[in-house]
This record gives sequence, structure tokens and C-alpha cells, in this order.
Amino acid sequence: MSSSLPPGLYIVATPIGNLGDLTPRAADILSRADVLAVEDSRVTAKLLRHIGVRRPMTPYHDHNADRVRPELIARMAGESVALVSDAGTPLISDPGYKLVRDARAAGLPVTTLPGPCAAIAALTLAGLPTDRFLFAGFLPSKAKARADAIAELAPIRATLIFYESGPRLAAALGALRDGLGDREAAVAREISKAFEETVTGRLSELANRYADAPTKGEIVIIVGPPGEAGPANTDDVDAALREALTRLPPAKAAGEVAKAFGVDRRELYARAMAMKDIK
Repeated sequence: MSSSLPPGLYIVATPIGNLGDLTPRAADILSRADVLAVEDSRVTAKLLRHIGVRRPMTPYHDHNADRVRPELIARMAGESVALVSDAGTPLISDPGYKLVRDARAAGLPVTTLPGPCAAIAALTLAGLPTDRFLFAGFLPSKAKARADAIAELAPIRATLIFYESGPRLAAALGALRDGLGDREAAVAREISKAFEETVTGRLSELANRYADAPTKGEIVIIVGPPGEAGPANTDDVDAALREALTRLPPAKAAGEVAKAFGVDRRELYARAMAMKDIK
């Protein structure tokens, strides 16, 4: 095994709880990189002690990223830089993507080492649809901004994934219930740690549970997609078709309304022609 790594950026996923989840490849990169760009040196030092190595570290986080990033890019020309977060896969809810963007712009090699990710781990625990999902990060802390963010997500036909903190959990669940309806959901916390817990139920049930039992730890909320829309109301379809016929020829009016209501276009065209003849 070579004692040094080729220059460039290495994105290293680290455990979200159990240190045994660190992959052998990640341990190898961490032990040989010239410098580690870390979120918190105290957290990463604990991981390095676990694998029995010491490496130079430099802080890279939300508060210093703009200042530190040019220095790291310059170092990558001749050194190997390993990017790690406190837990999980870098770039998920942290400023790492800008480092990747600038490294690529500078023509530097970028290598990723896949591994733990709390969002994906929670999704596998929730028992909710996994064929389509959206990671939405942390919701805003202020009620109005949070409600606005949830309203934007409400029409999306996919399972939604959020990160949250213990003190804000009940409020977040209540806001999700109010903005999305009483969907199936799950709260996963302390994944892979000693007190791992996944609780499933309707958003209203989860909001009530955690309102009375505030919790701590790293938390992921999973919310199922909206239910299937019911059949279109015939009166509503006819009203929309009549309005469309005031602006469009029958074929285009039928197409517009068919798309809006999810009904058969040919059937609507026949109805549009009938309406036109009645006039």
C-alpha cells in the first residue's frame, strides 16, 4: 500500500453513530490524506483514535467556508485533501458542495467514498414508499417561513425527508400535519447508536406523542406521499371545459382540461363538440 495519496479532493462518509460503520476504504483514505477538512476537529479526532492514526486537520464549516475554501483548493494541486463531516456523508446539509464545485472548476480530481447517510438510513427504517423521495433538509425555524416551505412541498408526489432537532420536533410535526394533511410518517432518531428508535404513525399521532415527550439526539422525519386523487367531479370538469371553449378551439380546450383533471382527452373532445353544437 502506498504511503501517500494522489493530490485532489476525497469526499469521505463517516459513521452516523456506530464507529464500526466506517468502511475499510474510508479508514485507509483518512490514514493517508495529507490534510483532513473537518466540521469539528474534536469529533474527527475521536474517529481517528478509533482507527489508530493521527492526521493534520483544518476546520471547514458554515462559518469559515468562504475564507478557507481557496486555501484548500490551492493545497489540492499538490496534496490530498479529505473532506469529512461530523457524521454521515459530506455535502448533505453542509457547505461541501461549493468545495467540490471549485475543485472541478480548477481541474482537480474529485473522488467520493460512499458510506453512511442518515437520510437514506431513516428511509429504509420508515416502511414508506422509496421509489421516489425528496430530501428537504432542515425546515425554517420561524413559523411563517416553515409553513411557506411546507406549502411548496405539499403537491410533490414523493416521500419527503427532513432533518430536525429535538427541541423543534413537535412544532415541526405539527406544521407538517397542518400543511400536508394527516399523512403516514416516521420519526427516526439516534440511528445506529445505543438508543436508536423509529416511531411510525400519522403526523397527528407523532405530533401528539412528541409534544408530551420532548426528545434529544439526531432526528430524521420521513413523511409519506399524498394519497391518490379522487375521481374528477363531472360538474367541475364541464365548467372548466366551457370556460376553456371561450378562449380555445375544441381540440385545444379538451387537451387543456384533460391535463388539469387527469381525464380522457377524447371523451372531453366529444363533450366539447356537443357543447359547441348546443350553442
